[in-house]
Amino acid sequence: MGASIGARKGGHSRRFRPMAEINVTPMVDVMLVLLVIFMVTAPLMTAGVQVDLPKTSATPLKGEDQPLSVSIDAHGKIWIQETEVELDQLAPRLQAITAQKPDTRIFVRGDKAIDYGRVMDVMGTLGSAGFAKVALVTEIKGADSAKPVKKGGR
Repeated sequence: MGASIGARKGGHSRRFRPMAEINVTPMVDVMLVLLVIFMVTAPLMTAGVQVDLPKTSATPLKGEDQPLSVSIDAHGKIWIQETEVELDQLAPRLQAITAQKPDTRIFVRGDKAIDYGRVMDVMGTLGSAGFAKVALVTEIKGADSAKPVKKGGR
């Protein structure tokens, strides 16, 4: 680990040679600190629109990992992911977003306190814009912190 400076057997002194080993302990310490930071901050980065979903006993559908979400909050405002839009802007914005993937599944999340007609307005707008894979999102009955369940779409 270190270098010897003393005399050798033959009486000749050895020159000092630098240590050729890399100390990885500081690098491991930094990586562990970064790991802890990412583990703590990752759940905080999942922001969205607060919607109180209705409960159902349907089974979840297998779907995409990152779906496109249209939410309708308790005040009737429409959101694409975290961006608020008006009903007349909904179809053009979604068409611009999904231009590369026309078969993208769109999940509609409607707050259970809003009028059913508002959800149907959004669903009708999506259907008339040519989106065939539209699904409603609900929560499982009796589960307080369950993952949302995607109900079958059109």
